Amino acid sequence: MQDPDDVLAVAATRRWLERAVIGLNLCPFAKAVYVKEQVRYVVSPAHTAEALRAELERELQWLAAADPAKTDTTLLIHPHVLQDFLDYNDFLDEADRLLADLGLEGELQVASFHPRYQFAGTGEADIENCTNRSPYPMLHLLREASIDRAVAAFPETDAIYEANMQTLRALGREGWDRLMTKDEGAR
Repeated sequence: MQDPDDVLAVAATRRWLERAVIGLNLCPFAKAVYVKEQVRYVVSPAHTAEALRAELERELQWLAAADPAKTDTTLLIHPHVLQDFLDYNDFLDEADRLLADLGLEGELQVASFHPRYQFAGTGEADIENCTNRSPYPMLHLLREASIDRAVAAFPETDAIYEANMQTLRALGREGWDRLMTKDEGAR
């Protein structure tokens, strides 16, 4: 039986994917794997960075061995550790070292999402940060081959960032908050 908190974490993550990532088209590549149910959701029980590193290692190895037609990407949600964004940001270096240690550079990569995500040079409340703000801290494990295929289909990847900034500025903070908190029945 699944832990009720884990079920809530996955449900919140799915809503965020549907409403923000796919709904606002923040990542034009996300819809295909989502619709094909190729996204793996893993809620980590880790309460320390060391425990999360061990879990990340397991998930990287699992994804590398998995059939891409069945699981293309993994969202490793970790609600109990790295709540502080600066600590989380520091951990990303550890994730990159782990990829290298496992010999998975060039095969997999780790993207970052956090409820308090903040790009360098932005203010904490700047709407642009919402492109990488998720309901829980998470590590997105991606296949390089999938990224290569996506970039081939959409070679103007720099345009994605600019479009995302325009979308979020037009939406504004109030619009973002409404989008993320609207009740399920109001869809």
